[in-house]
Amino acid sequence: MRGVRYCLGAILASLVFLSAPSQAADQNTNSFVDGVSFEVGVGEHVQLARVGFQWDWNKDWFRTAGGWHLNGYWDLNLGWWHGTRYNDEHETQNIGVIGITPVFRWENASKKGAYVEAGIGASLFSENYNNNGNKMGTSFEFADHIGVGYVFRNNFDLGLRVQHYSNAGISKPNDGENFIVLRGAYRF
Repeated sequence: MRGVRYCLGAILASLVFLSAPSQAADQNTNSFVDGVSFEVGVGEHVQLARVGFQWDWNKDWFRTAGGWHLNGYWDLNLGWWHGTRYNDEHETQNIGVIGITPVFRWENASKKGAYVEAGIGASLFSENYNNNGNKMGTSFEFADHIGVGYVFRNNFDLGLRVQHYSNAGISKPNDGENFIVLRGAYRF
């Protein structure tokens, strides 16, 4: 039940943040966030749903003659995991997750077209994960990913990530969990 509350809270928060950019645009000011994302992922006997809010760094590192450069953004995300093998049984486990990740993105200067990205951040779980033999001994976990994607002319961003969660050995057990994540985002 706690996981459902976290998910509903994330949806409510996204609606509040989504309304802020339109109000800001009417006043010719910058929006509160630079982008919002919705993500779904699948692991072994576990699924995730996540909403994220992004703040672009607006950097132009290592620019090439072709207009490519390294940029990045902060990603604050709220998620919900649903495990179907809790305690190695056919029970379920629902977990709320909040995370913050600095993400580095190799992209075109126009911020349109293909990109490659990677990030390592921190996440806090509503309870310790224990699903399908994978156990994590703490509610604090590191979240790292690599991904590819494409930003269309209308600023819609479609991406695919490989995501890994673990506590880097700061607590045992540390089996970790892996996901394939489909990400849709909109950049304001």
